[in-house]
Amino acid sequence: MSASESGLFEIVAHSTEADPVEALRDALSDILSGLVAAGCGPHHLRGMIWETDRPEAFHLSRYTVELAYREVFAGFRPPIALRPKAGAGLTISARHATAQPLPDTLVDGYGLRELGRQYSPRLQADMKALFRQWSRDGEAFRARHGGADLAYGPGRFETLDLYRPGGTSRVPVFAFIHGGYWQASDKVQHAQFAQGLLDAGFAVAMPNYGLAPDTPLEVSLAQNIAALNFLIREADALGLDASRLHISGHSAGGHLAAMVLCAQDAPPITSALLLSGLYDLKPLGHLPLGRLLGLDDAGRAERLSPLAHPRPSTPRIALAVGEGESAAFKGQSARLASAWRAPEPLICPGHHFSMLEGLNGGALLDLALTTAGR
Repeated sequence: MSASESGLFEIVAHSTEADPVEALRDALSDILSGLVAAGCGPHHLRGMIWETDRPEAFHLSRYTVELAYREVFAGFRPPIALRPKAGAGLTISARHATAQPLPDTLVDGYGLRELGRQYSPRLQADMKALFRQWSRDGEAFRARHGGADLAYGPGRFETLDLYRPGGTSRVPVFAFIHGGYWQASDKVQHAQFAQGLLDAGFAVAMPNYGLAPDTPLEVSLAQNIAALNFLIREADALGLDASRLHISGHSAGGHLAAMVLCAQDAPPITSALLLSGLYDLKPLGHLPLGRLLGLDDAGRAERLSPLAHPRPSTPRIALAVGEGESAAFKGQSARLASAWRAPEPLICPGHHFSMLEGLNGGALLDLALTTAGR
């Protein structure tokens, strides 16, 4: 790391990986490590230069490149200049500002630095390894089962994958909304977590939706509602039982699933399984992440918080969190369970991310099936 003439600091990373996604994961992860070592975060970035002998492979208009960037820096994106160079590989130069002292603000009993840690589940896992594994497992599962990639709307991100159990009978359907702090990840990276429900006789729908901050949270919510209405509208054609629609979501997807339950234009939902979601968004407004998403507008954060809404009419609602979760994440689920008169959240083995493995067998799958009425 070195200081530039502008008073900003520079971090340089290089990767020789042939695959653009893997090269980006490597180089951007090294940039993030440099930021953390300097006491900074993604919100301190002020600009990047990407130099490569294959600029077309690394262009941000490519969806896989966009997702790889978001895996590391989510929705924080400074100006990025892509430049061709003669030598092989990818070199990224990132400029960043210095960290400033935080004000002595307490939010829910936490200082701002600790509040950031409480709401940073990425601290619980090696995210580069996790996204790499989820991508490989999800792509392999999708190749075996044929996800279909159905368009539920006209937008670029308005598609869903539908996995059906064997046979042609009308089957109940679980819609699963992926997480990623509303800013990252993809339906394919979660496909492998559909196996347990498929084996139990459910079809599993996994929608994509526009990612923040490019897509406001309100629009992401409307897109997920549109995906559910598409499933109901096309139930006969797809061999689904429209009277047995269940919903689940993880992390930011848990928030979106909970908000779907509160929406008047959503179809009737038989049961909901909310996994380690965010149900009170007001604390996030004090963090760079929340400011990026516009949650420093207290009124908007309130409107987008499931905890601010009365219990929906969905007959059966269950919640779960990982054993290794932060106190803040566990507290969010416990508060919603109490407010919506649901059972206490199930405590699953593992952390925020590994808890999803329980959907393929164990107490979490049992909870899903029991809540669904099986």
